[in-house]
Amino acid sequence: MVDLNTLSLPQLFETLTADGSLQRLLEAARAEDLAEIGDVTTASLVAGGVTARARGVARAGGVVAGTAAIGVILEAFGCTTRSTIMTSDGTQCTGGQGLWQLEGPRAEILTVERTLLNIISRLSGIATETSRYVQRIAGSGAVVCDTRKTTPGLRSIEKYAVRCGGGTLHRLGLYDALLIKDNHRAHLRPDELAAAISEACRRGRERYDLRFVEVEVDTLSELEQVLRCPPGLIDIVLLDNMTVGELSEAVRVRDGCDGRVQLEASGGITLDNVRAVAETGVERISVGAITQSAPAMDIALEMEQLIRDR
Repeated sequence: MVDLNTLSLPQLFETLTADGSLQRLLEAARAEDLAEIGDVTTASLVAGGVTARARGVARAGGVVAGTAAIGVILEAFGCTTRSTIMTSDGTQCTGGQGLWQLEGPRAEILTVERTLLNIISRLSGIATETSRYVQRIAGSGAVVCDTRKTTPGLRSIEKYAVRCGGGTLHRLGLYDALLIKDNHRAHLRPDELAAAISEACRRGRERYDLRFVEVEVDTLSELEQVLRCPPGLIDIVLLDNMTVGELSEAVRVRDGCDGRVQLEASGGITLDNVRAVAETGVERISVGAITQSAPAMDIALEMEQLIRDR
């Protein structure tokens, strides 16, 4: 299975949207705005032959994400409007900077405006928030990972936005990686843990094409149990809601057992503590807030001028 984190942003966008998820989202967005009737305000006010130019403008600085979707959005709304990208995805922008330009029927631009802004503002907000975490741990050797705490229906493009902000993609869903969490193993006694997890990981690797195999632990004693599994079965151990001191000890324990297993800190990660977490020596830090709580970037669509009447 392809490693999504090695793809360029254009390749990643194409890969993540190849399943039609973006098209389905846009069909729902179009129906939500237009139903079976259409844009009654624009139809009542704007002549069909009027052509205009408009710019998407950032009102505040941040990291841009989502301009790759503009062509798909226009197509989903049946637009003949042409688009030009002025600031590419993954680029830091400043307040007042133009991000894209549209040229086409004024009525089309007015009708597609809100969906376009909603998606790009949301994705740019995620990219910007991700970038804050990535910058905070720069030089530590750790990476910031996303989670499945995404907006239903928007996961593929929200994860694309994480990469635009410099983050690392975790699994896409329940189908592409094996991740044994505490509720999966709640029925197991401590003395059964290593054997049961080993068998589950072995079975998963035999049956499925997996991005990775990961096991969550809540305590250092559980970590020691999991590290008794045969080498090569587990790629990552997730350390859930551990203190900085416990994370440091977990790194020491891992280094003494199997240095090939990566450690991932998760739970309670904020901008205030992420640097301390990174300096414990863990390789990965998963942060739900970068997708779940990121504020949208403030972006406006400015109609610049009337070009011509047909």
